[in-house]
Amino acid sequence: MNDSIAMPDRDTVLCMSLSGRPSSIGTRFHNYLYRELGLNYIYKAFSTTDLPAAIGGVRALGIRGCAISMPFKEAVIDLADVMEPSATAIDSVNTIVNEDGVLHAHNTDYAAVASLLRSHGVDPASPVAVRGSGGMAKAVVAALRDHGCTDVTVVARNAETGSALAGLYGFRHASAPPDASRVLVNATPVGMEGGPAADDLSFPAPLIDAADTVFDVVAMPPETPLIRAGRAAGARVITGAEVIALQAAEQFVLYTGVRPDPDLVRRASEYSRS
Repeated sequence: MNDSIAMPDRDTVLCMSLSGRPSSIGTRFHNYLYRELGLNYIYKAFSTTDLPAAIGGVRALGIRGCAISMPFKEAVIDLADVMEPSATAIDSVNTIVNEDGVLHAHNTDYAAVASLLRSHGVDPASPVAVRGSGGMAKAVVAALRDHGCTDVTVVARNAETGSALAGLYGFRHASAPPDASRVLVNATPVGMEGGPAADDLSFPAPLIDAADTVFDVVAMPPETPLIRAGRAAGARVITGAEVIALQAAEQFVLYTGVRPDPDLVRRASEYSRS
């Protein structure tokens, strides 16, 4: 990495993230790219207990971009001025771009998940169970539909949101994953570092042992309990670190107008997790 760090000045562009449990992954990823590409930007992670005030600060202070993570991806919708097609399509926001005081809402999660389903060769014919019905689950279920999957069960304790999400794509809702599930996707905070269920498995051990693919969107820790169990069972694993790198690269483009080459994105991802 280029170790020459320019001191911030009055022209430095600020980008940020809002998350229930902030990590250093996005901060390190974006700042690595800013340094390597010589951009006068800086990125900082935040949490908040007052989302409207935080988003008001993005507008009032001229903050260029704001990444939105769990649990704010749906709550932030009413605070944006313009819903771009990527966010409107799945009714979920993970990126705010400030265009001269007008806040544009985007979603880069969908593209990241869709890319990973392709690159890892997930079989569209496999029965899939997705745990969750929030903003990230919406991106996952939409990507699965567009990947060609037809046998998908949305597993959610909230019957109202679970049924609504499943019904939107012609899938099923259930309170427990079917025994036949061969692709398991966790789109909840279960297994997230620092959370109340940090040590829990998001799916029963027998299903993990029988799965062909185990996919966890949780990025911290890099090896969640679900990912560790999937590796031990010999399943193909897709990690949250992969998701965050791909979606963050698209956010970087939205914030800066610069598209880094794939090798630079790979190096930034490795650095972010080192």
